[in-house]
Amino acid sequence: MSKSVQGLNGKLVFAISAASLGSAFQHGYSTGVMNNPQTVLEDWMRHVLKERNGETPDKATITLLWSVIISIYCIGGMVGGLITGLVAEKLGRKIGLLFSNIFIVLAAICTATAKPSSSIELIIVSRFLTGINAGLNAGVTPMYLAEISPTNLRGAVGSVYQLVITISILISQILGIRGVFGNEDSWPILLTLILIPCAFQLSTFPFCPESPKHLLISKGQEIEAQRALVWLRCSHDVQDEMEQMKNEAEAMKLVPKVTVTDLIVNGALRQPLIISLMVMLAQQLSGINAVINFSTDIFKTAGLSENASTGATMIIGLVNVIMTLISMILIERAGRKTLLMAGFSGMIVATVFLTISISFAKDSSVASVFCIIFVVLYIITFATGPGSIPWFLVSELFSQSARPTAASLAVFTNWFANFLVGISFLPIKEAAGSNVFILFIILQILFLFFIYKKVPETKNKSIEEISALFRQKSYE
Repeated sequence: MSKSVQGLNGKLVFAISAASLGSAFQHGYSTGVMNNPQTVLEDWMRHVLKERNGETPDKATITLLWSVIISIYCIGGMVGGLITGLVAEKLGRKIGLLFSNIFIVLAAICTATAKPSSSIELIIVSRFLTGINAGLNAGVTPMYLAEISPTNLRGAVGSVYQLVITISILISQILGIRGVFGNEDSWPILLTLILIPCAFQLSTFPFCPESPKHLLISKGQEIEAQRALVWLRCSHDVQDEMEQMKNEAEAMKLVPKVTVTDLIVNGALRQPLIISLMVMLAQQLSGINAVINFSTDIFKTAGLSENASTGATMIIGLVNVIMTLISMILIERAGRKTLLMAGFSGMIVATVFLTISISFAKDSSVASVFCIIFVVLYIITFATGPGSIPWFLVSELFSQSARPTAASLAVFTNWFANFLVGISFLPIKEAAGSNVFILFIILQILFLFFIYKKVPETKNKSIEEISALFRQKSYE
């Protein structure tokens, strides 16, 4: 097969960019945008409630409202995750991603009108809508990227989703600084800027083809599938790849449409489902959100001023971006399983030493410095594999007929775990202090053992080869 077929080309890069810069950017921006302007928004809510009720609300009311604003985003993500399979199959990957932008447009209208109308409720609605968008994007985009990629680039291209998330979280944090848009006058602009990636996707993605696999295997449109593949490879030499897809299509004819029940009952599907759900749980329950949440406190304990703490948080965001970029390069060389195991091993070491350092940080400036070092080490090891691999591993483990349903369950699981950490971390932190990380150490060890025993290496394997592996294992 020619080099142009195997490698990147201008049109494939355009399709990857149109798909991920729109959707993953929305996901990451929505995730990070509420961090810096929290105090400003809480003051605004306090003012709105005072005007509405004639008395200043107590701290507990504001805390509860803020918790609702944060958690409703995860609930929206769960809803988006659950409808991923339906949208990806009924509308297709391409139209499904374009459809997802409707929720962003509606959310932007809500945030733009919330301040003039003094409506906290509109902020809550907008966060729910951006959650649905993020949940849909998290399911459909990795699916599209996996289906348009040559086998030898599937891992690297799949990692683009997480890379763009890390970049957009960093950008949202920079834009959320008080001196930029995170102030009393500009926060509606900050929350409405999510329209930019939306406009980018709506103006570029219509020029990209639908997933060739979806066209051939789900719709039976062979000529359109070949045309899409020729466009994506910038070459007419696509016969080998078409044959591979036709073989998968023939195999699919023998298999009825896969339901949730089939995923659970059929041994050849149950094993990859358990792996998919476990790596999603591993990503969220590894403590990543807790470490990021705790990082500002850690930096303040280390004697940094509020501005310096914000700067340190930005540096962590930058480290996350750089390491995700490095993992994209490593992933096709080292493999998925190797990077997952290396990542979790490093996270265990970093979390153990972080827990020890935090316990001495109040009395020792040296321990405070070590806290910062181990937070950075934790982020580096997380970004090496656990940050990006779960998003596209699901698309690699399942054949075309099972992929949408499996993606729905996996994305729902990820958002549910995210929600669980969000609502339970602060109460546990209040009760256990720095010892809260011991819980994450235990979970990390369990996840590492599971990855070692159960997760197969999918590097350079076709989807059919991976499916055959699970079929073989289910009959052993």
